Amino acid sequence: MSSTDIVAVDIGGTHARFAIASVSADGTIALGEPTTLHTEDHVSFQTAWEDYRARSGGTLPQNVALAIAGPITGEVIRFTNNPWIIRPALVNEKLGTTRHTIVNDFEAVAYAVARLPEEHFVHLTGPDQPLSATGTLSVIGPGTGLGVAHLWRGENGEFRVQATEGGHLDFAPVDAIEDAILARLRKRHNRVSVERVVSGPGIVDIYQTLAALENRAVAECDDIEIWTKGTSGADEGGDSLAAAAVDRFCMALGSVAGDIALAQGGFGGVVIAGGLGYRIRETLASSGFAGRFRHKGRYQELMASIPVKIVSHPQPGLLGAATAFAREHL
Repeated sequence: MSSTDIVAVDIGGTHARFAIASVSADGTIALGEPTTLHTEDHVSFQTAWEDYRARSGGTLPQNVALAIAGPITGEVIRFTNNPWIIRPALVNEKLGTTRHTIVNDFEAVAYAVARLPEEHFVHLTGPDQPLSATGTLSVIGPGTGLGVAHLWRGENGEFRVQATEGGHLDFAPVDAIEDAILARLRKRHNRVSVERVVSGPGIVDIYQTLAALENRAVAECDDIEIWTKGTSGADEGGDSLAAAAVDRFCMALGSVAGDIALAQGGFGGVVIAGGLGYRIRETLASSGFAGRFRHKGRYQELMASIPVKIVSHPQPGLLGAATAFAREHL
């Protein structure tokens, strides 16, 4: 059976992931071992591409599928959380390829959700049943930012994906503690979007706000340290304030996920994607996420009927980028 090889690339604010994907004539996609590069180690995507090409023996397939953390519009694509830019008209010339596809990173994740079997989803809350085979699914994921897309499924396997910039909706506090988080963020930002809170780096402002509310002096620390302390037990160097910050994060994520589902009509299911969501899946399950997801006034019963899952596939962005290329070119 003939196949087409593609370089699949998933570029976020912190990492750029590369892998060779092989698409068979029947549409099956086999994803090779991924290589992860740090965006801060490269001044441009082209130098990162050249680094990956050298690591791969000096030659790469003539097809590339790019999943990019940012809106795919205009002659110049700017990333939301890193300084790289891409000019779509010059991709083939700069990379030495003949065909390319460019999609939003969470558009790619939604493509992956469309084709992944049920065993790649971990139940989080709502009815413990498969995602709906028809209708709209909402796909969100906290990472360096907050990615949002939605997937519509029709009959006979038909589906459509829509990229969005839902991570840039206004943050809406639900209680006095979140009022305080918003007040802290407003000192630095004219407008506070949900991804200022519900993203990996957002845990720092949550942690610092909780410390201030308790009049506690805490050392400056980065998000990785807080996540580590907040998800570790007391005998593993855990920190009760960091644990409270992680729980507050989970609650805020539940609120945002519920808002996105209402806005998109994602009543067929909500999917939490991205490495952070999967890493804290047990914490999410025991946190206030579910209560906040349902806490939508007169629509509480509707929200309780929506299955919420976490993607367990290790590289949905790469798989989705390859899927998008195959749909466009093959």
